Amino acid sequence: MTDTAPDTADEFGMWKGYDIPEDRTGWHPLARQLYDYWRLIAPSDRLPGRQHLVPEDIAPLWSRASMLEVFRNPLRFRYRLCGTEMVRLLGREVTGEWLDEAHPALIANPLSRGQLHFVVETGCPTWRRGPPLWTHDPKSRVVETCIVPLAGDGRSVDQMLAVSVLFDGVGRPI
Repeated sequence: MTDTAPDTADEFGMWKGYDIPEDRTGWHPLARQLYDYWRLIAPSDRLPGRQHLVPEDIAPLWSRASMLEVFRNPLRFRYRLCGTEMVRLLGREVTGEWLDEAHPALIANPLSRGQLHFVVETGCPTWRRGPPLWTHDPKSRVVETCIVPLAGDGRSVDQMLAVSVLFDGVGRPI
């Protein structure tokens, strides 16, 4: 995936470039664990909601996790949770803050904005590896993020859970 992916559906209503790749062997284990867990807890005919998560089942993920609440009309996102490693990499606590206020560059970027809209509009998870847009850590060169949708009613995405792993210039996780 490149940073030029669209942030809207095409003329046929199809989103391009945001879906999960079939080959996930190159993913960081934490990103793969979130995606596999999300698939495991999903009811057969609907999306899983926060009520399906058992925090102890994914304990290794929490320090690198963030949870966003989804608000509509207009579409906005607010941090419900931000793990300790994420807070360290951000340089401050952002729980309770609006995403667009905490990270204006992230929301201004068509790829990042499109990725969030994709998850909300399609109810599908997404994965990306590329330049980070939200950290102030000078060693961070690449971020890998998996975002999964959550829907309390099983249909309308009301939260998103993400795991992000940052890498230095030689590909080592930070």
